[in-house]
Amino acid sequence: MTYETIMAGFGGQGLLFSGKVLAYAGLLEGKELTWLPSYGPEMRGGTCNCSVILSDEPVGSPIIAHPNILMVMNEPSLDRFEGTAQAGATVFVDSSLIPRKLKRTDVTPVYIPATQMAKEMDALALANMIILGAIVEKIRCVRPETMVDALKHTISARKANLLDLNLKAVEEGARFIREKGGEE
Repeated sequence: MTYETIMAGFGGQGLLFSGKVLAYAGLLEGKELTWLPSYGPEMRGGTCNCSVILSDEPVGSPIIAHPNILMVMNEPSLDRFEGTAQAGATVFVDSSLIPRKLKRTDVTPVYIPATQMAKEMDALALANMIILGAIVEKIRCVRPETMVDALKHTISARKANLLDLNLKAVEEGARFIREKGGEE
């Protein structure tokens, strides 16, 4: 199976880190993968995205034209990427920040109030990890238990004290899927 994921939102929402954690989890599981972050002026609050491909087969290109998993954390990103998702894709939407529903009916929406959930955890910067936990729980592109080791390897030394909070955020996203299936 090949999972082609685009994660998009505003710079500073931790999207590149989410992609890095997902890619590292794939690496730990022996998958073929690519991680392509988008750097530039986006880092200052503009739109930002990264692409992660996880596959059982060699990956020919890191470019994703039609993702089968889409994670969007702001409305401009939803506007930009909704039309690119392949039919049957799963689209994870931070419903705390995006007021509209998907226009498409040939994809599976997962509306998760990640920013609100992160605020309730007193960890506003971890909405990205909540959605990542939801992705892993719903899609099973990597094993949920692999996320623990992936986070241990990817979290920077200066943020090592946030490991447990990151793990809690991932679990909160997974719990949301288990309990609500992706509907608020």
